[in-house]
Amino acid sequence: MPTTDTDLPFYVALAGPTASGKTAAALALADHLPCEIISVDSALVYRGMDIGSAKPTPAQLAQVPHHLIDIRDPLQAYSAAEFVRDARQLIQQIHARSRLPLLVGGTMLYLKALADGLDDLPAANASIRQQLENEALVQGWPALHAQLAQVDALTAERLAPGDSQRIQRALEVYRLTGRPLSDFHHAHTRAAARSAATGGDTTHAKQPLLIALEPAERAWLHARIELRFDSMMASGFLDEVRNLRARGDLHPDLPSMRCVGYRQAWQALDGSIPWSELRPQAIAATRQLAKRQLTWLRSMPQRVCIGCEHDDTPQRVLRCVQQTLASHAHATTHAAAP
Repeated sequence: MPTTDTDLPFYVALAGPTASGKTAAALALADHLPCEIISVDSALVYRGMDIGSAKPTPAQLAQVPHHLIDIRDPLQAYSAAEFVRDARQLIQQIHARSRLPLLVGGTMLYLKALADGLDDLPAANASIRQQLENEALVQGWPALHAQLAQVDALTAERLAPGDSQRIQRALEVYRLTGRPLSDFHHAHTRAAARSAATGGDTTHAKQPLLIALEPAERAWLHARIELRFDSMMASGFLDEVRNLRARGDLHPDLPSMRCVGYRQAWQALDGSIPWSELRPQAIAATRQLAKRQLTWLRSMPQRVCIGCEHDDTPQRVLRCVQQTLASHAHATTHAAAP
């Protein structure tokens, strides 16, 4: 059976699509509550990828302890299983320091893996991977994405047609096991475990608090995405990618270089796409990422939604966390009373 978060101390998770204001809300929480931030972001783990990943600034990183940032070289991979291992350890350590573990980020696979658990997936199979590579050379990755949709619609829905790495892995798992990758993601494990542990009454169970920053209108988020990309370009994003390319040991098929924005910048720098297409393609890819993130979030019925387009969103997040903590304190006092 997969390991879920039912045995972990209370923590708060602040999730949302890219550009929804998660960092600002998290820092507002840190101003009022003794907490430490655990990054839930597959791009922030990489050193040297600061501008394009919207990594917190040095000043922001100094404001409150941060974890799982700059822990990998871009040549290395970092899996959901590794995240679960690291996050579980950190949550327990932070709780032992009498501080609040605050998970912040938009890599929903990481968040769901922590909450619901992942079954043991089959190991990589070089023969099948090469077979899929050969098929992609002839048919293209969008065709393999369509093939994936026939056998695993849930996974295909959250992957872009050009996401070769994840499409390949999902088809590899299916061909190895005859089961779709989505079968390995236990969406209901946590709820069932909690219900059994509490006799079906979870009113006062110290469940993790999942706050989702979601826009009422997609147009607001799309405008934010455009502004963010333009700001990144003005801050030297292309120079950052040039420096990564100049290392000589990185290539565009690495998970790090497939991150949204980095992939398009790499393509523009090597002439795969014209310079005039860099901005529209990067923005389109970021919009697709945001759409997939929202799809993930909406599969999490336990989330508390807060509109991210309001000027007082950080204050709303703070009130939500404070109310939850107060409710837990009241429940604990009530349970301890003779």
